[in-house]
Amino acid sequence: MHVPLLRLLGRIAPATTEIRHLARLSGGANQQTWAFDAVGPHGTLALILRRGVAARDPAPGAAAATAGAPSNVSLDHEAELLTRAARHGVPTPPVRAVLTDADQLGSGFVMDRIDGETIPRRILRDAQFAQARAGLASQCGAVLARIHGVPWRDLAWLRRSSAEAELAHYAHVHRAGGTPRPVFEWAMRWLREHLPAPVEPRLVHGDFRNGNLIVGADGLRAVLDWELAHVSDPMEDLGWICVNSWCFGQTDHPVGGFGTREDLFAAYEAESGRAVDASRVFFWEVLGTLKWGVMCGQMYRAFASGGDRSVERAVIGRRASETEIDLLRLLAPEH
Repeated sequence: MHVPLLRLLGRIAPATTEIRHLARLSGGANQQTWAFDAVGPHGTLALILRRGVAARDPAPGAAAATAGAPSNVSLDHEAELLTRAARHGVPTPPVRAVLTDADQLGSGFVMDRIDGETIPRRILRDAQFAQARAGLASQCGAVLARIHGVPWRDLAWLRRSSAEAELAHYAHVHRAGGTPRPVFEWAMRWLREHLPAPVEPRLVHGDFRNGNLIVGADGLRAVLDWELAHVSDPMEDLGWICVNSWCFGQTDHPVGGFGTREDLFAAYEAESGRAVDASRVFFWEVLGTLKWGVMCGQMYRAFASGGDRSVERAVIGRRASETEIDLLRLLAPEH
């Protein structure tokens, strides 16, 4: 990959002489993330390559892991979203180049590598992030307001959805899996009975949570992973970051394990000029909890089928039972 990557860098940093520390950071069935340094007379640039995996060579278990999932934003479109969001005050890594066929690297893009931490355990526990944690919920509220203010109507490729459509989708995925979970069925009935009225749709990130944020000692530095972005009720994002699974054990801080709903909502209202509907946020928190439980079930089926025997699939699959407990706490707190 070094030779085509060097050619690509001719568009980003001409006269690059060397690529150092090329390392794959993560990747799923369809995408890879690589970190590297571009060295030359310009100095050293810390960069990230987001790259699609060739469709003709799918990863083992890919179909089992992603069956029934909503279509993701393509890498080309994710790069467009990052650039557009940045123009509206959302902290995102600057995009340096979008890959073309001539680059011979597949689909994807190159962006700056932002210094900071993404691992929730460290963000929530390490002393160096203590000051950041104190203001992080407020920063998230303000940033979400900016995301929801990004114009989207000219982006014909964005998926449109609604509370009713999201519920129907995950109900179908769950039942197709064949694993009976009475708590999930009860939650789905509650959600059907409490469907909120339609509202003006806005761009939503779709996966805004601890783990997809780069945090430094000074607070939130960048928002990552826009592949689930779509158009929906903006309260969906606020409910998702309040899902207990993203607290990583710090349940006394219901926003990502680091903050309060009051701080999140107040900052959102101050930035957007719109009131937060707490009842809608609660609906989306319940639906988000159910959604994550269904996704965990998908992970387990990928593992149990033998298609993907990774430890990660097995461990995440077991977390479906945690979401059942979370749903009971949300919907039957007096018990």
